[in-house]
Amino acid sequence: MVVSSAKSPMDEEQPLLSPGEGSADQSKDPHSHHRLVCGISPVLMSGIAYCCASGSMVLLNKHALASFGFTAPTVLLCFQCALAAILVKLCELVGWVKLQPLKRDLVAVWFPVVSLMRLVAPKKLPGLNLIFVGMIGTSFYALKEVGVGMVTVWKNLSNVVTALGDVFIYKRSYTWPVWGCLGLMLCSAVTGASTDARFTWSGYSWQIANCFFTSAYALYLRSVMDKVAEHTTNKQRMDEFSMVYYNNLLSIPPIVAMIWYFGEYKGLMEQPALQNPAFLMVSSMGGIIGFAISFSSLWFLSQTTATIYSLVGALNKIPVAVVGLVAFAEPTNPKNLMSIIIGLGAGVLFTQVKSK
Repeated sequence: MVVSSAKSPMDEEQPLLSPGEGSADQSKDPHSHHRLVCGISPVLMSGIAYCCASGSMVLLNKHALASFGFTAPTVLLCFQCALAAILVKLCELVGWVKLQPLKRDLVAVWFPVVSLMRLVAPKKLPGLNLIFVGMIGTSFYALKEVGVGMVTVWKNLSNVVTALGDVFIYKRSYTWPVWGCLGLMLCSAVTGASTDARFTWSGYSWQIANCFFTSAYALYLRSVMDKVAEHTTNKQRMDEFSMVYYNNLLSIPPIVAMIWYFGEYKGLMEQPALQNPAFLMVSSMGGIIGFAISFSSLWFLSQTTATIYSLVGALNKIPVAVVGLVAFAEPTNPKNLMSIIIGLGAGVLFTQVKSK
């Protein structure tokens, strides 16, 4: 489940706002860094909130998908998208956020069907929302079949695809240390998959697809944002909460189509999991906490730099992987465990060398 606009469903990659945008409120109040929250530094408190929210979302969704015998993951995804859209709208109604209103021209830019080949022709009509649907949908199916430890490692592969897209589409260049880290991520992912005791072609196919959708979303977002700005009420780029609202609300129709295509509506109400209060609570909490990432990530980014934000996100994958291995009793072996350690370490090193 993803409610923030530039993050993958089970992962938090790059902040949507630049350091300047994320720090706008700080410049107005130079003492904002020094105000304690419950006796704790706001930097530390926001970092803890961000890590807890992002890590808990992965584990709760894994629990919901793998522990109750629920066989309709797309239905669960649809529920969480609807919940996210409702929660964002409620926040607007109480005055916490201001959203871009639903307008036909803005929806027409954000939603249309588009081939991923449009990445090489960004001036054509964008279809960012359907790439988003592909991203969150493949992540749900992958998490259902692949262990949390390997999911965290394979999520790093989206960095490899994104870097290649930067080079070939946006003509960007990277240093050799960056390519070295990306190569290490690739090797650890392949080695980990080859030693995974629960390996299935289905699960890893979904995971590979998720890497490409995640990278496509990140790459295409850059070219779409200026186009979207032409249709917003203030003629500026869409803010994160408006993206959350548009992404989740406009995702519901294609997700409903997926439910029909996969036949998940058949016998849905007879599924035992829907009568289990624990399943209902875990599913709802996963959606609520995923929504909370939008607030905690913006809060944390406003208190620190984009580099530290990314580094903390990479470091946070380590305890998530460890808890996932233990909590779900995921079978492992020394080679597989070593590949996970190397992959997570490469992710941390990548954020450091890239920032330089």
